[in-house]
Amino acid sequence: MKNYFFDLTDQPDPVFFLIAGPCVIESYDTTFLIAQALKTLSGRLGIPFIFKASFDKANRTSIQSYRGPGFDKGLDILDKIKKQLEIPVISDIHLPDQAERAAQILDVIQIPAFLCRQTDLILAACRTGRPVNIKKGQFLAPHDCRNILNKAKQTGNPHISITERGSSFGYNNLVVDFRSIPILRQMGAPVIFDATHSVQLPGGAAEASSGERQYVPVLAKAAIAAGADGIFMETHPEPEKALCDGPNSFPLNDMEALLSILLSIKKAVG
Repeated sequence: MKNYFFDLTDQPDPVFFLIAGPCVIESYDTTFLIAQALKTLSGRLGIPFIFKASFDKANRTSIQSYRGPGFDKGLDILDKIKKQLEIPVISDIHLPDQAERAAQILDVIQIPAFLCRQTDLILAACRTGRPVNIKKGQFLAPHDCRNILNKAKQTGNPHISITERGSSFGYNNLVVDFRSIPILRQMGAPVIFDATHSVQLPGGAAEASSGERQYVPVLAKAAIAAGADGIFMETHPEPEKALCDGPNSFPLNDMEALLSILLSIKKAVG
């Protein structure tokens, strides 16, 4: 099975891989538009790309918050976009019994941060044989991820990555300790940095999370300089109108300028 945590050693210049897309599937048309734009952009820049969109956001602040189209409809939308654009896709699962069905469509399965210690979920995802990206909980220290990776490795699946997305700091705030990137890399798994959830202010808008998207470029640059293998970014053509995580989503029109800078930093640090 192809490993979508790309082997970048044969690239002519140092490069990272990109996981990007909207926080949640809002509609087929909007999701397709974003995926198509990101495919064109990543191809032009020579960045390996996986398209991300959630079919269900189970961990929302309010019962009134939009969650997405749901498991079956959401997977169908991702399947159509995957085939039409010929791109790999990634999405979150929340329950062990979702793993097998999701693996029929997803190229990479993602474990949400708040579920990163759920043994049965991790084992079910990894046993599909699909690459699995595990998001580090904001309540964990970097060295705690060794236990998570050991669970995943018990399945024999070698294609596991870990994503840093900041740590809880007091109330409604996250901070990033960039020492975590080399610490996590020493555990033998590719390390991805989530540049958009790291600027989230959890619950910061009373009945929703807020965010400070103006700091996305600062953190993304620091992560690449610190040695991150991949960058995760949620993006939207109109973040202010996004149905989920708009305050920390990065504008789609600004992606090319930022990614170009990140490529220059990656080349400089090797």
